Amino acid sequence: MSDVIKSLSISEKKISILPALRMLLTEGENTPILTLIETFECKLAFEDKGAFENKVSSYVATPILDLGDCDLKENSGKLVELVNKYKEQNSKKPNIILINGLGVVCCSVTKGHAEALRENILDCLAGKTIEKKDCSENNEKINSESFIAGKVFIITGAGAGFGKGIAELLFERGANIVIADINEPAALATAEELNKNKKENAALAVISDISNPESLQDLVEKSVAAFGGVDVLISNAGVVKAGGLTELAQKDFEFVTKINYTAYYLITKYVSEVFKIQHTFDSTYTTDIIQINSKSGLTGSNKNFAYAGSKFGGIGLTQSFALELVEFNIKVNSVCPGNFFDGPLWSDPERGLFVQYLNAGKVAGATCVDDVKKFYESKVPMNRGCTSIDVVKAILYIIDQQYETGQSIPVTGGQEMLN
Repeated sequence: MSDVIKSLSISEKKISILPALRMLLTEGENTPILTLIETFECKLAFEDKGAFENKVSSYVATPILDLGDCDLKENSGKLVELVNKYKEQNSKKPNIILINGLGVVCCSVTKGHAEALRENILDCLAGKTIEKKDCSENNEKINSESFIAGKVFIITGAGAGFGKGIAELLFERGANIVIADINEPAALATAEELNKNKKENAALAVISDISNPESLQDLVEKSVAAFGGVDVLISNAGVVKAGGLTELAQKDFEFVTKINYTAYYLITKYVSEVFKIQHTFDSTYTTDIIQINSKSGLTGSNKNFAYAGSKFGGIGLTQSFALELVEFNIKVNSVCPGNFFDGPLWSDPERGLFVQYLNAGKVAGATCVDDVKKFYESKVPMNRGCTSIDVVKAILYIIDQQYETGQSIPVTGGQEMLN
């Protein structure tokens, strides 16, 4: 157990204990959500544990689990021992967990329950008069027929466009969504929109530059602090710079490669560390990495070589990651959508592909954006562009099935077919 943990960079940080704890507290199909209240927010919990337990006893039905200085890297066996002893003594999992050097952890089946408990603890410690009620509904099943209900997704580039559509549709099915986007206003607006009707799942906006390793590590740590772990990574963020060999500057080629290819490697590197911890403590648990690729990853694209090359490379990464990570029950697959004509990638009046292709002379005889759009619509046997729901159906298939990894699934309306 410890050999795998010690090889992971996240194990250097106290927060790495949360994905392990999440697996140890799983009951049947109910994987809990763990929400962290950092130490500085609730000093009393560590200065006077007896007084803290007295204050919060009205809100929980189980005793507090005190893990003390338990450290995942140095003594993972101690964590297992403490959790098993607690479950034997109490016949149920705890609602509140104390971890020295990290903070107070609220545990429940749903994010809604865990967040209600967190808010009540903070209000109570602040001396506010609040309604005395039990927020410990940790044995209640998630109220959804969807098999992804309660799962935790990180989706890069989810503030707008394809990514936002994917986030919305998965959220409707009960998933918890981390919206990772460099566009702060878009990310915050999308999270607010999803959270406006209080549900048992939740969306969290994390401002993230996917080309920056430190920013991606911060993304993973914030996701773990908010939910306790991660179940699915959807690497969606991407850019396009069209142009032929004589037009496209080297800096633009390198920018496309950095975002579409290198960033996929980086986010997979950091999220897979969380997946490996979860697998270490429950070897039956399955997680997924899904790259949103493109039909241009299956067939070359005239005067769009930077994009197509990065997507071809992404499929190579998917196949290679799949072979490396399969021993940890991590499935790695790509979805290759056709053209999302209605999204900003294509239709933005200033930077969209229709404008770029028109200016690059990619469509012979085209004199306006409408000419370019009609040309591309005519290439799709089903006579329409790809939509978010088309892609989400492929995502749901990938997660649900248990016998495919390293695949690149076309969702192109028949425009691209696998041989």
